[in-house]
Amino acid sequence: MNFGIIGTGMISAFHYRAISEIPGCRVVACMDSVAERARVFGVEHNCAGYGDLGKFLAHPGLDVVTVCTPSGTHLEAALAVAGAGKHLIIEKPVEVTLARIDKIIEACDKSGVSLSGVFMSRYYESSRALKLALEAGRFGQMVLGSAYIKWWRAQEYYDRGGWRGTWEFDGGGALMNQGIHAVDLLQWFMGPVESVFSYAGLLGHEGIEVEDTAVACLRFRSGAFGVIEGSTAAYPGSPKRLEISGVRGSAVLEEESIKGWNFADELPGDAGLREKLGARPGSGGSADPSAISYHGHRAQFTEIVEALASGRKPAVDGLEARKAVEIILAIYRSAQTGGEVKLPL
Repeated sequence: MNFGIIGTGMISAFHYRAISEIPGCRVVACMDSVAERARVFGVEHNCAGYGDLGKFLAHPGLDVVTVCTPSGTHLEAALAVAGAGKHLIIEKPVEVTLARIDKIIEACDKSGVSLSGVFMSRYYESSRALKLALEAGRFGQMVLGSAYIKWWRAQEYYDRGGWRGTWEFDGGGALMNQGIHAVDLLQWFMGPVESVFSYAGLLGHEGIEVEDTAVACLRFRSGAFGVIEGSTAAYPGSPKRLEISGVRGSAVLEEESIKGWNFADELPGDAGLREKLGARPGSGGSADPSAISYHGHRAQFTEIVEALASGRKPAVDGLEARKAVEIILAIYRSAQTGGEVKLPL
């Protein structure tokens, strides 16, 4: 399959490396609103560079397009890609409002093209192991599910990017930009959120519109409770951490490492799993957004390619990718109104 990339900022290089390692796939074109950036990316990555979206979409043999532009600009690019009949992969979040996400979903359905949102943390071996244990009922009745994203971004991070820290283009702060992967994993593990009550504020930075710190109490539809803590003002930054507890078992997931794996009914493979997945490297970008691995993208893109080849929907389609955004928007609404917010919005 031939891929194209829209937006040649930092994350585009991760997309390129991931795609290039999938057998039978290659990046053939890139596009950026600043033509010179596209030209440079094209030269560095041996693909055609375009400053015009129409010409990019007309590139011969283009099958799939990944969108790596600022979050609040995904809609316009996605509508053009869907209209041209190309399959879509969109970096998180798919868009910054539910209405804009729904327009993308509708356009892809109308054009008969596939839509995927990037949530590569679901594809880590440790995340998969925890999900399988949950599906097998090993935790028993669920009681608690919490996510902690205590990250660090220096003031310069916001100062050097004109779109960062704005409602229009970033859609939010510590939760929508940095914490969304943990929020997605939490709802994937625990199931639908029924209601939230939250606080959010700008505590450690200045000159931005959105929160750099937020906390929320959650009630899941299952009856379990939960907490989300997210910040980009927590020096020096710690790996994201999820804690899942039930009456028969508990697990702790820190980035790709399983730090806790304890069940009332032990299975023969538990000790080996704890040893194998207990000390995976990686900070997940807790202090540096470029300090992440691309192997999660590669795993997710591989699943998307397999889905396209077999004619099925990818695991993280538009509706699935929408869920984390809805939870975060509910948290923002609660913080703004000072009251409990029920889902769906």
